[in-house]
Order: sequence, then structure tokens, then C-alpha cells
Amino acid sequence: MPEQRTRLKRFTPVHRLWHLTLMLLFMLLSVTGVAWMFYETQWGRELAGLFGGYQGALEVHKIGGLVLLAALLLHIPYLFYCIDWKKFPGSLLNANSLVFQWEDIKGFFGHIGWVFGLNDLPKYERWGWWAKFDYWAVWWGLTIVGVTGLMLYDPVLTSDYMPGWMLNVALWVHRIEAVLAMGHIFTVHFTVEHWRPGNFPFNAGMFDGTMPLEEARHDHAAWVARLEGEGRLDAALVAPPPVPLRILYFVFGYSIILLGIYLLVFAVTNAALLTLF
Repeated sequence: MPEQRTRLKRFTPVHRLWHLTLMLLFMLLSVTGVAWMFYETQWGRELAGLFGGYQGALEVHKIGGLVLLAALLLHIPYLFYCIDWKKFPGSLLNANSLVFQWEDIKGFFGHIGWVFGLNDLPKYERWGWWAKFDYWAVWWGLTIVGVTGLMLYDPVLTSDYMPGWMLNVALWVHRIEAVLAMGHIFTVHFTVEHWRPGNFPFNAGMFDGTMPLEEARHDHAAWVARLEGEGRLDAALVAPPPVPLRILYFVFGYSIILLGIYLLVFAVTNAALLTLF
């Protein structure tokens, strides 16, 4: 018997490819960046040793940063391709848009009220306010670390056009934004996507592109209602992925999660030790 179609398609193959690319590059930059930042510690030197030492970790970090910026630039024409120009600018504010709207502001405060038992959970569309926040956080984060990273890529060349003190500012801004990004991803993002009730212990949505229909009815009630009203819900339902793929998604996903936790814990520990001694 064919498997029941109990999952709702949420992410396209392009969404999943972009997320996978972003995830792998972010982790590579996190490892090499932390190795560079903590090179004076034994832990930092051991991390850098995976790339041939300090200089090797720095070179890999630079190359990874350039690739990530190139991916961001490639994402821009994709966005323009996705815009319905016949209905522009209204198409930027439709239900499938990632542009923040008044409904997201109401959803944010409504969500806080729901957490404290003051009201029912807001009926979210395809993208909740937290998903839009994560999406746009990548833009401002990459802009900050990208600009400062390019300044630091060749400090001698940069010094031909800017005073030397700006390199010091760029270094600290680069580090602070990188640390904030890692802190957010390794705590808030992991918790929201994988460890909250309903998703625990692992949410494979960005790997298989789907989510359980019952979960969608709860977390994205307005989206499901819209699909039903338009008669498109049945066509959007798919069967769960094969068991071997589910195992692969889990093992690979938790490898990334555990690596992130490892970096966070040891970075905080070594930072505390450097402060003390």
C-alpha cells in the first residue's frame, strides 16, 4: 500500500539548497574563525591544526568568506526572479512574502501573550515572524561581516584607502557580529527549530522540505486554511521520506548541532579562562 500523504510541502529545492550551503559555510567559518580567535589557547591551536595551523585556518576562513558572499550575491537575482512584477509592489506583501508586515508585528506580541497564557496562538501564514527574522538576520549579518571581512582580507591594500585605526574597528566589529551570529544560531535557532515541543528531538523540514500536516494546522493555521480554501491542499501533501533518508537527515543534522554546541561551550570556557589568567 502506498504511504499516506501526511506531510505538507513547505520548502522548495532551491530553499533547501540555499540553507544547506549557508549551513556548511557558516560552520566552516565558525570553526576557522574560532581557531583564529583562540589561537593562543591549546584548544584554538588544535582546531587550527585541522587546517595546517594558524595560516591555513586563516586562508580557509578567507576563501569560505568569499564563497559565502558570492552565494549571497547569487541570491539577489533569484529574489528578483521570484517577484511577481505584474502585481508589484503588492506582490511583496502577499501571504508567501518574507517581507515584514503588520500581521507579523501583531503575531509577535500575540505569540508572547500565548506563551504566558493570555491568548490563543496566532494563526500564522506560511512564514511566521520568527522565520522572517532569521531570514533577514542573515542579510544584515552577512553585510556586516562581509564588509569588515573584505577590509581585513588585505589590510595593506585597505590601508591605502583608509586610516589604520579603521582596521582595528573592522576587526572588532567583525568578531562581535560573528560571535552574536554563532550565539544566536547555536542557542536560539537550534532551540526554536529542534527542541521546542512539537519539534523535539529534530526538525528535518529543511532537509526533506516538508512538515507534518497536523503540526502545520497548529503552527501555521492561516496557511493551511488558505490552501484548503484555494483547493490546493491535497496537491501540496506528500508521503514521508524513506526511512534511510530520515536516518541520514538525523545523523547529519545532529552532527552539525553537536559541532555548534561544542564550539559554543569551549569558546565560552576558553574566553573565561583567558579573562581569569
